[in-house]
Amino acid sequence: MRRKSFRNISRTELCRNVGIVSILLAAAHSSTAAPDAADRSITIYNENYGIVRQTLPLSLNAGVNHIVYDDLTNQLVPNTVILRDPSGKRSIRVLEQNYRADDLSSGLLLSMYEGKSIDFQVTHGDHTEIVHGKIIRSGYIPPASRATQSYGYFDNRNRTISPIVDVDGKLQFRLPGIPLFPSIPADSILKPTLDWQIQTDTAGPLHADLSYETKGLTWSADYNLVSHDDSGKVDLTGWVTLVNNTGKTFEDTQIKLMAGEVHKYHDPQPMAQIAASPAVLEASRPPVTERAFDEYHLYTLQNRTTLRDRETKQVEFIRATGVPAETLYVYDGQRPDMMVTPGLVDNFAGDSMFGPQMNWKVWVIKVIRNSEANHLGIPLPKGKLRFYRKDTEPSPANSVGQLEFAGEDTIDHTARNEELHVYLGNAFDIAGERHKVDSNDRSGQMGVDVPAYIRESFEIKLRNHKAVPVDVQVLEHLDRESEWIIPRSSQTYLKTDAHTIQFMSHIAPGQERTITYTVRYTVPKPQSPSHFMR
Repeated sequence: MRRKSFRNISRTELCRNVGIVSILLAAAHSSTAAPDAADRSITIYNENYGIVRQTLPLSLNAGVNHIVYDDLTNQLVPNTVILRDPSGKRSIRVLEQNYRADDLSSGLLLSMYEGKSIDFQVTHGDHTEIVHGKIIRSGYIPPASRATQSYGYFDNRNRTISPIVDVDGKLQFRLPGIPLFPSIPADSILKPTLDWQIQTDTAGPLHADLSYETKGLTWSADYNLVSHDDSGKVDLTGWVTLVNNTGKTFEDTQIKLMAGEVHKYHDPQPMAQIAASPAVLEASRPPVTERAFDEYHLYTLQNRTTLRDRETKQVEFIRATGVPAETLYVYDGQRPDMMVTPGLVDNFAGDSMFGPQMNWKVWVIKVIRNSEANHLGIPLPKGKLRFYRKDTEPSPANSVGQLEFAGEDTIDHTARNEELHVYLGNAFDIAGERHKVDSNDRSGQMGVDVPAYIRESFEIKLRNHKAVPVDVQVLEHLDRESEWIIPRSSQTYLKTDAHTIQFMSHIAPGQERTITYTVRYTVPKPQSPSHFMR
């Protein structure tokens, strides 16, 4: 074992190693491409991916050219790369493309020195010494299977594998200190790199168009609704939030956001889905403009911006004041909350207890029509919407009218002239009650002329404890059988679909309203065994 004492060796070693890296990388490549910062754009999708496009100035010779480009993200999808002449006048052919994302790191160098001995810097208080050790196993994490950011990875039995170093004839399962590498292999890279063999029949400069898909980009929309008084009108503000986790900073870039359900085939190596580069809209130049793009909608940030790596950026894209917003009270006594599992009612259809399953809550829903008459009329991307109401009651602590949070919900992609239905919560001062008061089940009759049927009667009570009158929409689901009639009802109803009826009830302050109705289902008789043997 060889040891030597020193106090300031790491800076010297580091400078020497960095110099070696620069010299070797410069000698390894024929030509290095540089991006044109004036022509760079990205289109970000909702599902953690984006399309990067930029102009790449190249100087090509006739024949085969070796080009290296390293201004890339570390989550690039290699088989989506497109390199072309945007004018279509120049013939270029990529004979070979190599993508390397395994940039230079201490772990990678350890793997390159497996089976060899190197020095390790060990510090004890203010004393530093060098320990000589042989790397038996590096414990390096390849990018494709990386599970942690330390010197270790997981095998197929999920056991952590640590480095193994032979120090003075004894094995230890950790690094004895900071590794000091004597040299760096010439094939090392500092950043993710594309290495091309490009063939062309014409020499000269070319402003090539480069595009590729990358993971790590996403965006979302958020909305704030503010009610200042009891006029029924609100102010709406919409923001887009951009998140960049690609490992690359996009300087002075045109950013576009794609909204809609863009289908992607989920494969371990997905095929390219390159979006065309649409023209920027010219209008009054709001922060974000929108237009239809194929079956989706494309939102363009009008000002070029810098989106840094690991940065979250927010940009306002819509602001509207005086938007009419109707408050709708809905009572659905059969469903416990607004989020109903599909098929829930059908699952109870054969249960004799179906009906007494009671929801006591009355839902509060804001209804807004997305129209130009309501100062909107722009396709709204899906996102979270928060509702705030101004507290107008004067008090020493509330002299200017503070905004209070009053509920939130999510909205889906909403086209022009469609309605937003925003569920804000349950009404505190309005209560509902639903009971099945009578039942007659003759669905088990067999071999008689009287038709089989189920008859049920229900009573729905609504109580208004507010100081103002309210209108409550009552929903009833008739799901037992496909054929039904309402022989008796205390008030008129509206049939909204094959299995739903709706009552509207006006309730004065401090009053209770009762709705009763009877439904009669016709039950089809089971077929005889001989029917199925024909």
